[in-house]
This record gives sequence, C-alpha cells and structure tokens, in this order.
Amino acid sequence: MSQTSAEQMRAWKGPAPFSFGFRPFFLFAAVWAVVSMLLWLAALGGAVDLPTRFDSISWHAHEFLFGYLGAVLAGFLLTAVPNWTGRLPIVGLRLAGLFALWVIGRFAILFSATLPIWLAPIVDLSLSVVLGVVILREIVAGKNWRNLIVLALLAVFTLANAIFHYEALSGGYAAQGVGLRLGVATAIIMIAVIGGRIVPSFTRNWLVRQHNPARPAPPMQRFDKAVLLLSLIGLGLWTLRPFDLLTAIALVALGVLHFVRLIRWQGHQTFGEPLVWVLHASYLLIPLGALAIGVDRILGSPNTAGAQHLWMAGAIGTMTLSVMTRATLGHTGQELRANRMTVLVYLCIFGSVFTRLLTSVWPEMIHISGCLWLVAFAGFVWAYGPALMRPKTVDGA
Repeated sequence: MSQTSAEQMRAWKGPAPFSFGFRPFFLFAAVWAVVSMLLWLAALGGAVDLPTRFDSISWHAHEFLFGYLGAVLAGFLLTAVPNWTGRLPIVGLRLAGLFALWVIGRFAILFSATLPIWLAPIVDLSLSVVLGVVILREIVAGKNWRNLIVLALLAVFTLANAIFHYEALSGGYAAQGVGLRLGVATAIIMIAVIGGRIVPSFTRNWLVRQHNPARPAPPMQRFDKAVLLLSLIGLGLWTLRPFDLLTAIALVALGVLHFVRLIRWQGHQTFGEPLVWVLHASYLLIPLGALAIGVDRILGSPNTAGAQHLWMAGAIGTMTLSVMTRATLGHTGQELRANRMTVLVYLCIFGSVFTRLLTSVWPEMIHISGCLWLVAFAGFVWAYGPALMRPKTVDGA
C-alpha cells in the first residue's frame, strides 16, 4: 500500500457508516432480512406478485443465502482481513462502492423480470467477485497464506450463486437445486472453520475472566481437522447426491462428530453470558441439521425442507446474528455484555427456527416463524443501528 493511500485511509473523516466494513453490511443485512421476509410473507399470502424471474420460493431462498448472507460475509471479511494481515481496512468511497454493488444486486434480483435476462445475474455476482479480488490482494500483500482457505470458500460460494442463477433461468426449481445446496454446504463449512476458531477462543476468554478453571479444547487440533475434512466429503455428497443412502449415513456421522466437537468447547460452562452461549447454541444447529437431514433421507420423511432450515435459518441465521451483535459491541467501543434487547433478539431467532420445523404438521406456524424472524432482525436494527451509524468514541474491550 502506498503512503498516500495509507494516509488517506487514516484520515477518513466521512460518514461513519463507511469507516469500517462491518458497519453498512451488518446493518443493512439485518434491514434486508426484515424487508425480504415481509415481501416473502406477502407473496406467500397472495398479496403481492414479486416482479422477479425467480419463483417466489427460489427468490426467498436466494435472498437469504446470497443476499443476506452475502452482506454478512462481506462485512465480516472486510473487518477480519485487516486483523489477519496487519493492513489498514477498506474505508470510504471504496467501501461505499462495494456496498452499492450489494444494494444494486438486491434491486436487480427483485425486479429481474423487467430487466434483460443476463443483467441481474451479472449485477448480483459482481460483489462476490470484486470482494474476492480485494481480499486476495490483501492476503498476498500481508503474506497471510493460512487464510487463503476463506478466499477459496468465497470462490465456491460465488460459483454456487452462479449455478443457482443458471438453474432458475433454465426453468428449474432452483430452491431444490445444486446451486442452493452448494451454497448452504459452503456456508456450513465456513461456520465450521471460522466458528472453530472464535467459539473456543471467546469461551476461553470468558472462563478466564470468571476464574473458572474449565478450558475448551484448543482450536484446530487433529480431531477438528479430521471433522472438517469429513465435512467436505459429506457435504459434497449431499450437494451432488442428496437422496443417496450413503449421503444420509455420512450426514448422520457428521452430526455425531460435530456434536462431539462442540462438547469439547465447554459450552455448558457459559450460561452466565448470552454473548458466549449463543455461539455454542448456534453451532449446535450444525449437528442437529445434519442429523435431521440424514434421518429424513433414511426414513423417507416428507419434511425435508424443515430439516434443511436447521442449517439455513438455523445455523446460518443464528450464527451470523450472534457474530453481528458481538462484533458490533466490540468494534463500536461498547461493553461486551448482552442487554435485554439482545437476549430477546436471540430468543426470537431461535424461536423462528424451531417454529419453522412445525410447519409440516401445522402449516400456519410459518407465519409465526416469520414474525419471530422479523422481531429478531428488527430488534437488531433497533438496538445496534445507532451504534453502527455513529463514530466510535471509545476503545472497545
């Protein structure tokens, strides 16, 4: 990085939302989680006809996985990479440009029926591509080779989005296609990799402060690496051969292995601090999802979508919201302690996940699940939006 660029970044005095990557992306990821759910519930009830080339269910799935999660990933990576590489963060107009790509992508997908067929996919994919180039440059400049795996996962996530577009525009049901499964599988691997670093680390820090002698297993030991390798194989089978018995058996085995991995992190010692136990509860949805999908395949259960939601709204939705709350507190100079609104947000997001599971026997529960989702993310915007919009005034803990 040139001295001029470094000085410009240090001297950034513009709007606070563009002073760090997590600010615009975390805030508006939550806003989009609310808006897209409102549109989905309205479309589900026949109140609106969405002007998109996707069928309504595929649009709903896409905008959660590649819209909402895409924004959270951008915010997380733009915040984490400077810590990994020791380089200055992307701020100002460059950050605003990345954010604009995401916003334009959401409108392009929503109104894709009114646009040339090729335009929405190109616009939607542009953020991931540009973000990947930015992160690659930072990793190479900082010689931070160990985190190339995260860049590789981002590339696979982008490929999954491209496949989703191809399946949807080819007349297929993209909500049950390879693109969606590849995107979900990649997200689960990301959580397993990154969560495998932060969950035991944050747990250990909290236990030390509480003078609790218990300690989580250190991150990324041989057992963890074996679980991740087997996860790649099992999730690869699920992506390509979702209905095979071998896939079902592999998912059940993965569920058991991830459950053992989670137990080693001493989550049962952390009930005194919601910011910590929520990470364990979120990770728990990885083995629960694997077990549910695997058992569903073995038994031929019709509730496949419900089981899959343990990974989507479940592991992905809860873990991202957990990380967004903690990161916002830390990076905006607030005490790392969950207030009542934060606890309400956590309870509502978990309530949304588990009420969604009941829709196979009580279809009306989908509206309760959607409302709990709305309260969770609207609560995040209400509680954390002001801090994300204003300058940091004190150093975080």
